[in-house]
Amino acid sequence: MSEQPRDNKAHRGPQQGGEAGSAASGGLLGTLEPDEHNSRSGLSGAFEHHDVSPETAARRKRRSRASLATAIALFIAALLIVVAVLGSAFGLFERKDYNGSGDQDVNVTVGEGQSTGQIANTLESQDVVANAGYFLDTFQERYPEDFIQPGDYQLKTHMSSDAAVDVLMERGEASHYAAVAQTQRIDDTFQTLSESTGIDKSEFEAFKEDTDRFGIPDEFPTLEGWLHPGEYRFPLDATAEQIIQEMVDRTEATLNNNEVAEDQWFRVITVASLVEFEGVPDIYPEVAGAIYNRIDRPDDETNGLIQSDASVTYGLNKRSYHVSDEEKRDKSNPYNTFAHPGLPVGPIGSPGDESIKAAANPDDNDYYYWVTVNLDTGETKFAENFEEHNRNVEEYQQWCSDNEGRCS
Repeated sequence: MSEQPRDNKAHRGPQQGGEAGSAASGGLLGTLEPDEHNSRSGLSGAFEHHDVSPETAARRKRRSRASLATAIALFIAALLIVVAVLGSAFGLFERKDYNGSGDQDVNVTVGEGQSTGQIANTLESQDVVANAGYFLDTFQERYPEDFIQPGDYQLKTHMSSDAAVDVLMERGEASHYAAVAQTQRIDDTFQTLSESTGIDKSEFEAFKEDTDRFGIPDEFPTLEGWLHPGEYRFPLDATAEQIIQEMVDRTEATLNNNEVAEDQWFRVITVASLVEFEGVPDIYPEVAGAIYNRIDRPDDETNGLIQSDASVTYGLNKRSYHVSDEEKRDKSNPYNTFAHPGLPVGPIGSPGDESIKAAANPDDNDYYYWVTVNLDTGETKFAENFEEHNRNVEEYQQWCSDNEGRCS
């Protein structure tokens, strides 16, 4: 009898899923679907290595952005350098003009024969305009056939070119500049005004004793004391009378600012004029106090005599610090405060703001004597009695001996 066929396991082996078949087919399937053992043994690492965590992705993104930002910054920096070099070379960053009518007052002098270009450079150097070239272009565009008249002009810093042209050409604000010094006598002041304005000195002198015309009290014999020192800018067409009135008005304003009543004007202005010749600004109040002590206490040891050398020399029309004994005894000199008690017949100069302030607000002291012991520094020493004063006078005389010719 023939044998029955054997079990077909040999043919079905692969289909039965035996251990051997599982091993044979496990290569591909195991890679795609790793079992627990393969996961632990790292067989699936090839695929898991390409999976990026969120933190890693974020870091990569930040690095990429930082690199881009750095590149942009470097590009911008390079661009700015190029622009700066080219801008400097071609003047792209120079300010061409200011805006508006300006800030602080500044006096500009236009001299005879100056070209518009020279004037433009002066305006830029004094910070009136921002750019001389731009001002010159503006002027030539507006006034191609004209020129700027010589004179002194009241301008301002930081003006637009158009505003500066307006002042120089259209508003007629050219002026005569005059500087009147302190302790300057009236005749010297008239000379200064004549030289500054071109007006003949005689036109000023014609008003010397005409005090009533300018509202000055009758106590004053002349305009002396009222021609206030300082800087002035008079209109080109100003008359001698208008100029004097402006100076008188300044003196009156100073009196009013110090609340000096009109019936005290003569006293204050005259004392102030003495103070300016007898001391320096730092001691004006002390000198004023000593002068008032002398004239207000006529029964004390000075007998009401101011005894100012400066007043004597004014009356003699001489300029010297030295006064002889004979000159001190000369009663014919109405300004001789050695021979006549009280104030002289009028001021001996036109006092400024500080001396008027001191005469209106004197120091409360017991001094009767003062002497300037050093004419270079103005050092002045005060004394309450004659003995102490004599020691100070000896110091002055020694200075004169050491500085030959200075006290005569």
